[in-house]
Amino acid sequence: MNGVTMNRLPIRLLAAAAALLLLPSPLPAQEWAKPMLEKSPRHLEWVKVRHGNREVNCFIAFPEVKEKATAVVVIHEIFGLSDWVRTVTDQLAEAGYIAIAPDLLSGAAPKGGGTDELGSGDAVRKVIGSLPPDQITADLNATVDYVAKLPACNGRVAVGGFCWGGGQTFRFASNNRQIKAAFVFYGSGPDKAEEIARIGIPVYGFYGENDERVNSTIPLSKQLMSKAGKTYEPEVFDGAGHGFMRAGQAPDANPGLRAARTRAWTRWKDLLKKV
Repeated sequence: MNGVTMNRLPIRLLAAAAALLLLPSPLPAQEWAKPMLEKSPRHLEWVKVRHGNREVNCFIAFPEVKEKATAVVVIHEIFGLSDWVRTVTDQLAEAGYIAIAPDLLSGAAPKGGGTDELGSGDAVRKVIGSLPPDQITADLNATVDYVAKLPACNGRVAVGGFCWGGGQTFRFASNNRQIKAAFVFYGSGPDKAEEIARIGIPVYGFYGENDERVNSTIPLSKQLMSKAGKTYEPEVFDGAGHGFMRAGQAPDANPGLRAARTRAWTRWKDLLKKV
């Protein structure tokens, strides 16, 4: 296992997670996502990543390329490993990357299942807020190790996450020395200098204009990262709110939201070329 683990979540991340857990929103309807996966020409599969006594269910997508590819670990939203998150891995594979999304709720259902077995969005949110930070870190470390060693991978791994997963991505950047870049989608960062000091990679932020709950944390992240001499490049996308990468992909998304998502995807793919 690489890097340094950390036993507690940053105060800001705990506060953000608590606020999300209090919101009475169910798992967003994603009926449109599954057909996209069914039509994909790329190789998609479920794999088990094991470490210690844990087994983490992961969805992985492979690009159709002739050379070894860089990998991206995708950290899901507070809604768990949904069909939409799986489409993200497929779209990354379409862009030429191996993409793997671990279900960090693996084993959390009453009969040992994960996101799908927990069912409702409320049940998922309740459980995700109680996940031990060390377990999350260990699951992500194991996923990074697994994908980096695949014969089709060139050994380079980046991490990106959304909402709850965006905050976890920023936190993971302070706990793993193997990853090459972190892509934080509308998630807050660590709020302590000693956590920031452990970050050795560039962190790129993607935020929606209409999301002050999260955007209000950006100035402190900029201050801490700058003071520590770390690279942090946030960008706020006009016309977008929280969760715009998912909402902007939905068939009924308004033009402004869809455009914001397209701009963010373009930026992400451009930055991935540097990994």
